[in-house]
Parts: sequence; C-alpha cells; structure tokens
Amino acid sequence: MRQFKNKGKNAAVSTHLCQPLGIALEPMGESVCWQEDLRRQRVEVNVELRKAKKDEQILKRRNISFSLMEENVSPEDKRNEVSAGCSAPGQDQCCSLCRSPGLFSDSESLSVTQIVQFSLEEIVEAVNGSNEELQLQATQATRRMLSRQKEPPINQIINLGIIPRLVEFLTCADNASLQFEAAWALTNIAAGNSDHTKAVVEGGAIPAFISLLSSPHMHISEQSVWALGNIAGDGPLYRDALINCSVVPPLLALVSPVTPVAFLRNITWTLSNLCRNKNPYPPLDAVNKILPVLICLMEHEDKEIISDSCWAVSYLTDGSNDRIQIVLDTGILPRVVELMASPELIIMTPALRAIGNVVTGTDEQTQAAIDAGVLAVLPCLLRHAKPTIQKEAAWTLSNIAAGPCQQIQQLITCGLLPPLVELLDKGDFKAQKEAVWAVANFTTGGTVEQMVELVRSGVLKPLLNLLLAKDSKTILIILDTISNLFLAAEKLGETDRLCLLVEELDGLEKIEALQTHENNTVYRAALNIIEKYFSGEVCELLLFFI
Repeated sequence: MRQFKNKGKNAAVSTHLCQPLGIALEPMGESVCWQEDLRRQRVEVNVELRKAKKDEQILKRRNISFSLMEENVSPEDKRNEVSAGCSAPGQDQCCSLCRSPGLFSDSESLSVTQIVQFSLEEIVEAVNGSNEELQLQATQATRRMLSRQKEPPINQIINLGIIPRLVEFLTCADNASLQFEAAWALTNIAAGNSDHTKAVVEGGAIPAFISLLSSPHMHISEQSVWALGNIAGDGPLYRDALINCSVVPPLLALVSPVTPVAFLRNITWTLSNLCRNKNPYPPLDAVNKILPVLICLMEHEDKEIISDSCWAVSYLTDGSNDRIQIVLDTGILPRVVELMASPELIIMTPALRAIGNVVTGTDEQTQAAIDAGVLAVLPCLLRHAKPTIQKEAAWTLSNIAAGPCQQIQQLITCGLLPPLVELLDKGDFKAQKEAVWAVANFTTGGTVEQMVELVRSGVLKPLLNLLLAKDSKTILIILDTISNLFLAAEKLGETDRLCLLVEELDGLEKIEALQTHENNTVYRAALNIIEKYFSGEVCELLLFFI
C-alpha cells in the first residue's frame, strides 16, 4: 500500500443540507442541472474519502541497508537493496519493493574489499579532494549513513555542503561505481521531507538524473528512476520541473518486454508520481504520452505494477470532468472495473478509487462506468471484510445514486439495495455514513415508485437507528431523507401508513429525542417532521392503532 503526504480537506456541510426539509420530488427525477449540483455537492462534502488523506500509498522511498554492521556483509549481499516506507495508519503491512541482485553484472559490481569508516569531516575532505578512490569510499560512507533504517542523518549530510559535489559525481561516466553510490545517496536525501528534496533539486540533480536514464548500466538507470520518483512525489512544483526537463520520453523508453520486473516496478511507481496532484493538474501533453503506457502496464502479470498503474489512473481521474474524459477516451474503463474485482487488496483499492472518481463526473461518464460493469462488482465490495473497501464502495454507490432515475433503476435491478441495507445496519460507522449518503441521494433523484422499492428493501430500520449517532451532519442527512420519503408517501396517499411504520420501528421516539439535541439545526429539522406528520389527527390515528 502507498502513503501520501497531502493534507485532506475538512468535510463541510453540503448546501443540500442547508435547504429546508421537504424538497419537492419530481416523479421522473430531477433536472440535469440539479443532478450535477447534487453530485458536485457529494464531491465537496466527500466524507473522508477522495479529498481526505490518501494514506494507501508510499509517496517517497528510501534505499535501505538492513545490516547495521556492513563489514560483515559481502558485496554481493549489498546489491540486494530494499525500498522502505512505513505502512499507512490502519494498514496491515509495509510496502517493500525488492530490487533484483541480477541487475548487476560482474563488471558493474562494487569492488569494495573492505568498509572504510569516515567521520563527517573526513567525508567532506575526501569528496572535495582529487583522489578518486577516496571519493568513492567517502560517497559510500555517506550512502551507508543515509541508508540506515532509523533516523538517517539527512540534515547533517546536507549541512556538509556536499550535494553539488555528489551531483557532479553523477556525470562521471568513466566511474560507474561512483555514479551509482552518488545516485543512491541523493535518492535517499530526496526521500526525506520537502526541504531535503529541495536541497537535491537546487543542487542541480534533475538534469543529471534524467541524463542517467539512458545510462548503459541498468542499475544506475534504475537508481535514477528511483531518485526521480522521489522528486516527483514531493509535489506539483517538482513534478512539473521534471516534466519541463523532458523526463517523460526517456522514462517511457525504459518500458519494454525485456525490462526486469523489479526495474519496471520502479518505473511504474515514478510514472504514478508524475500523474499525481491537481493544483495544478499534470500538463496534458505529458498525460497523453503516459496514458497509453499505463494501459499496457495494467495488463502486466505483476501485481505491484498493476497496482501502481491503477493508482496513476486514479490520480488522473481525480479532477474535472474534462480530465476524467481524457482517461475514458482511452477505453481503459472495462479493465479498471475488472481489476476492482481482484482478490488482491493492493489492486482492488486503487481500481475502486479510480471508478469512484469517474462517477463524480457527468451522468454520461457515470453511465460509462455502469456500462463497463461496475454495478456487478459493487455488491461484493459493499460486503467486503475490509471497512475501508466498504466505505469506498458505498461512496461510489452514493455518487451513482446522485444520477437520474434511470441510473437509480439500474442500481435496483442489479441488486444493490440488499447489500446497501446490510451496510447501513452492520457496517463500520464511516461506511454507514457513506451508505446514508447513498440513500439520501436515492430519495432526492428517484421516482415515487423507486422510493417505495427502497422502503420495501428494509432501509428504514437501520436508517432510523442511525439517528442515535453522535454525528450531527449524518443525523441531518437522515432527517432530510425521512422528509423526502414522507413527500413520496403524500403523493401516494400513504402518509398515515408511513407514520405507522416509523412508529413501529421506534423512529418517532428517536426523532422526538432529537428535539433536545445540542445542534439547533438538528432540533429544528426534527421538530419540522413531528409537527408536519406526527401531530393532531395523525397522533390520534396512531393511538387508535396502538
């Protein structure tokens, strides 16, 4: 799984919730304008999902030496490098990417007969000196310090002022070992925070690393890909700096049927970072060059390559409708939907995110996802063992439910109501909140007949039970939904019947209790329903039946 640094937005109360309870429903759905507004409101509110911290991805990766006593490690063992990144909060495992020792030929191996210990002062003297052997040993010592698993001394190394010299070593084409060690050290510096990455960029590393993409030594080329991925992962500023320096063509040229899998993983990950961020979006020219390669990579048999390809697509669909359409025009959607059904969580998660992004678009874009088969996959995902998958599946469903009544009917026909009701009843609360949104959108855009089908599915009981939640926003959405159901009942002349059903499910008691709620908006919404539907003659009728 991969982890991001970008901060999410705080959820804000939808303008939909600020309207008076009892919005009138049209029997055959709302206007296109209203549906677009509703879906856009879902994007703005977006309960802790797409605009929240995307904590499934590792944004930057360090090259780690696992041995604390490298004196006891053979040069061959030292070629087994691992990219390390802490797993995201709540995730089960740390994402590791093992680099193949087979990337080195005998002529390219690091000819180190013994490990030489250097102090920081000695590193500065040797790196700035003219003795090539001491330069290599000092650079290796720097790399080893930066490859510690815990607390690498990145700031101390930067403060030595040797980054420009390490960048200069990248140009030493006649000394592959020195190039590689310098590239590795700079990669690990760039894997730090933004200030660390800035130090590498301002040291002139970008053009040097791009040049090394074409190195005759594969291990040097791969290390350069890794470094560029870290730089791109820092944010849109350096992402665009790389693109403006023409990083895309030589990077894409490395993708071929004979590229080793470990190398291809790094390339795909770096491409995904070049697709990330939307303030601003990646340049269209770069996107159009990368997309065809991503389509090919999504067909690869390696699950990490597929996963990072899906993450790239999820970034490219996380934006305006025009950006979504660029991805859809490639014909990639059926493959992404297919990958949503993958048993591999690292593939399912980004594929689901990508489809979730697509259905925040226009009705036509949402229909493209439906036509690609998304509704056949969603029931299993709503019942998935992982609450995060349930939550994202419910989010996706809620945005489809924000469409016209024809799309809502497809939800019903494909059997989405039973798993939706199950999630409302027994799901994780974050997933339940998304399910509440799905029901709310359903009652806003659905026909009277579709709302009858919704009630028949058993949605009322878990919906009313969630009025006990402590989240005011969720309570308001539920009260708004109940009001919409009563409006539909009025059109059918079934208001009394719905009142009885709400009472039988202990809903009236819960709504009455909300009149003492600390949130004044909740109080007024509850009072509105009680005064309109549970007072006067209605109450007398209830007493008669009870």
